[in-house]
Amino acid sequence: MKISIITATFNSSDTLRDTIKSVLAQDYDNWEHIIVDGNSTDNTVDIIREYQPFYKGRLKWISEPDRGIYDAMNKGISMSLGEVIGILNSDDFYTSNDILSIIHQNFLNIDAVYGDVHYVNHHNPTQIVRYYSSADFKRWKMRIGFMPAHPSFYCRREIYSQFGMFDTDFHIAADFEQLLRLIYVNKISIRYIAKDFVTMRTGGASSSGFQSHKRIIMEHLKAYHKNKVKSGISFEAIRYLWRIGEMIKFKILNK
Repeated sequence: MKISIITATFNSSDTLRDTIKSVLAQDYDNWEHIIVDGNSTDNTVDIIREYQPFYKGRLKWISEPDRGIYDAMNKGISMSLGEVIGILNSDDFYTSNDILSIIHQNFLNIDAVYGDVHYVNHHNPTQIVRYYSSADFKRWKMRIGFMPAHPSFYCRREIYSQFGMFDTDFHIAADFEQLLRLIYVNKISIRYIAKDFVTMRTGGASSSGFQSHKRIIMEHLKAYHKNKVKSGISFEAIRYLWRIGEMIKFKILNK
């Protein structure tokens, strides 16, 4: 089973090496890595070229203008040949070298799998900021804004062909809209894997600032409306209260 890993980049030279190294270190070898660069102005492309020989033919990449990260991800999905597709962001990296082999082992009579991720300080990856467990995820929780950790989500290509890729009308929460469409509306079969898949640096496109959270809520409401899912601001408020409780619990347990 070939696994396609999609990485969208734009001026990612500070972090891309860690992303690439974590892919090359995987102990499962039937994969391809597709890097879609948005015409970076730093040395991102130089780094891609530097590591290309180490891929031994398993790397595809382009560098051209795009309409944002979700457009880039869609390009990568369209370029991919794998039976299963996942996203690895350019400021993230696999937490261990057995992630793809574990994904492969669990893809039996299932449409998609997902696991856990954890966030670290952008400048100090050894400093854990938050652990995001998908263990308690249930389909109904998408009505209050919850979803599996998207960087841990690996899905069969045929599901994208049947139900569509990322909706680029969404600027910050197209990942939520996509999972709402796949998991809640179309009820694809899913399996949770109790494994920390990805280490994520804080400060990404949808992880910081009051305005970002406000935009996320607005786009969640837009996603519910588009997919005819009954929800609202009051349901979204439950999610934020839940998250505050999780953060307090994390801090207490890690003192």
